[in-house]
Amino acid sequence: MQRIFIVPTPARGNPKKGDMSEMFDIEDEVIEDSNMGSLYHSSTQANLTGMLINDNKLAVLVELSLDTQQIDLSQFGLKAKDELKPDVCAYIKHSSKQPSQRKSRLDTDILKVPKMPDLAIEVLSPSQSINELLRKFDAFLALGIKSCWLVIPSLEVVKVFSQDSHKTFDIQHDTEVIDENTDIRLPLQKIFEKFYPEEL
Repeated sequence: MQRIFIVPTPARGNPKKGDMSEMFDIEDEVIEDSNMGSLYHSSTQANLTGMLINDNKLAVLVELSLDTQQIDLSQFGLKAKDELKPDVCAYIKHSSKQPSQRKSRLDTDILKVPKMPDLAIEVLSPSQSINELLRKFDAFLALGIKSCWLVIPSLEVVKVFSQDSHKTFDIQHDTEVIDENTDIRLPLQKIFEKFYPEEL
């Protein structure tokens, strides 16, 4: 896992005591999500998001902070304290529920969402290890998320994990990802469809 350290910098001029930027405990504040993107990572994440949004039964969100303070994340070997953020997540809409009225105020945003999604997706970036994301999946499943997808652009493989099983889908042998836990099916060719900016 790539480690990034944040070190406080003194203010310019004549800083008074307490003027330094917020102090960090370097030991505890190693950034867990060392997710440095790439062209394949970005295009794969965009492809997944677009296809999931087209499924009317899903509410799809990107980089959503999930409130995990109900469990101790350190038991999974994670440095994060009380939140985790999947690349993409989806909630299954329940047709019996009426949509809530839109809030009129602009300051009612939610920084960390306590309700867990039904699906969490991580797209492996060049700076991440698979073990790092599998530890994250252990936490997601313990929190009640039904299904976790590990998407590997370089190999064009999708691994689907649930509490009691996992399946592997690859573009050489399969045409679709089939997630029985969420009743989601997506074409592998579309997930890994690539474009190159210089060709546009």
